[in-house]
Amino acid sequence: MRHIIYIAIGMFFGIIMFKSEAASWFRIYEMFHFGSFHMYGIIGSALALGIIGIRVIKYKNLKPIDGSDMSLDPKNKGIARYLIGGILFGLGWALAGACPGPMYVLAGAGYTSILIVIFGALVGTFLYGLIKKHLPH
Repeated sequence: MRHIIYIAIGMFFGIIMFKSEAASWFRIYEMFHFGSFHMYGIIGSALALGIIGIRVIKYKNLKPIDGSDMSLDPKNKGIARYLIGGILFGLGWALAGACPGPMYVLAGAGYTSILIVIFGALVGTFLYGLIKKHLPH
């Protein structure tokens, strides 16, 4: 039963992503050329809701479904790791025309060419897992 709820939430999120044009290549193109506020508004809204959500979790000391303590450990400090990672993520996003979430939305909407991008993302993630221990984290 719980899996059906998660699938329904995922489908609802996918519909919202598609209808809000967050998965639109044109909107992403506009964003990277600073031609429209549309995507910045969506990303900014998600960031604001995330910040509020984390503050509520910490303030009310909410627990996961299994009752264990919520672990929200601070990330390691460092500029290079986030700068390099952000540049690589942004380049991939700009070249593919979609970030990881909307890639699956586009596949669900019937854009079969995005399957090549999804395959590339999965291979890249696998390769990162193989060489992670050799990278300066």
